[in-house]
Amino acid sequence: MSLDTNQLLRFTTAGSVDDGKSTLIGRLLYDSKAIFEDQLAAITSISKRKGHDQIDLALFTDGLRDERAQGITIDVAYRYFTTPKRKFIIADTPGHIEYTRNMVTGASTANVALILIDARHGIIEQTKRHAFIASLLHIPHIIVCINKMDLVDYAEEVYESIRSQFEEFSSKLYVKDIRFIPMSALHGDNVVNRSQHMPWFQEAPLLYTLEHMHISSDLNKIDARFPVQTVLRPQSKDFIDYRGYAGRIASGIFRPKDKVTILPSGLTSTIKTIDTSKGSLQEAYAPMSITITLEDDIDVSRGDMIIKTNNTPTQTQEFDAMICWLNTHTARPRTKYTILHTSNEQKAMIKEVLYKIDIDTYQRNLENKDLAMNDIARIKVKTTRPLMIDEYRDNRITGSFVLIDDGTHETVAAGMIL
Repeated sequence: MSLDTNQLLRFTTAGSVDDGKSTLIGRLLYDSKAIFEDQLAAITSISKRKGHDQIDLALFTDGLRDERAQGITIDVAYRYFTTPKRKFIIADTPGHIEYTRNMVTGASTANVALILIDARHGIIEQTKRHAFIASLLHIPHIIVCINKMDLVDYAEEVYESIRSQFEEFSSKLYVKDIRFIPMSALHGDNVVNRSQHMPWFQEAPLLYTLEHMHISSDLNKIDARFPVQTVLRPQSKDFIDYRGYAGRIASGIFRPKDKVTILPSGLTSTIKTIDTSKGSLQEAYAPMSITITLEDDIDVSRGDMIIKTNNTPTQTQEFDAMICWLNTHTARPRTKYTILHTSNEQKAMIKEVLYKIDIDTYQRNLENKDLAMNDIARIKVKTTRPLMIDEYRDNRITGSFVLIDDGTHETVAAGMIL
């Protein structure tokens, strides 16, 4: 199968503080020539003012003044770049334990997770933490970047030892594909170009691996789900009696003449047309934004879901989920929150905390159930009206949600439905 060069790949970086995440991204951008000349000139000038003998590659992503002052990445930095083979979006996440929530945010839409390990220190608690979160979010591909190999004399035995340890503990995790690359981001070994210092490593460097990563199978093409975001009723003589239901396809494929059901009402109809700003389509699939018109004049509104009649999601007011608590304030039992699930918004509460996860040991904590910032737990959620849900492992869109505090309007939790 030939690679679709227009296919977008999203990847996230994770690792402990000073493992070289920002330097790695800078090296990817620099060696792949994905940096504008004026930006390169500015970074070169800043590097000289700092007294560096060479370009400080980390400055390509550490753009905030606070980050530069502290020498650490303090938020999720998104960066877009493209090569002749593929388009990429990078989410660079912080390494500190207290910023676990940022990794959840950055990794939530990723196809691939890059987990960096300092070759001098090997696997540490944060390595296991990040691997667990990647597994929890069902990121299908992990690339373990064993960085700073130049500081251990490019020793093959160091690489093999770390690889063996990672494979041992990751065997408990849900990950389809794990690959390992020894590298030096600072000097460019095995990032874009193959390393001359590690002839014992015969596999492809990082960029080639990312460019040729096959990700189409990661999309759910079976369960047709179309959350309605808005109803279009143009006031124009060219669109007399036009009534369209606009939104973004969460999963699956839709075609004109498909038999569909509207949830939660259960009303049925047939797709008349699938429209876009560029004209009508004979086929539409995730994650396209479209407008669907129906053969029948039935009641459809924002928050409803159009599905194929022979393939229905679960409709329920109560379900289990794994959540990451994102707020500085501890969760309040049985407090009402606003739940956002696809285009559906309603009231919900945490009915019960079943257990928390110690993500350093992967053990369940059944005693301390108070949810503090960055805690990951299994909970029971109860909503005021039924939601149309799928399990997160089957559908990232219809299997995920966020909780909003009604008083502060802050996002307090992100959840994955089980």
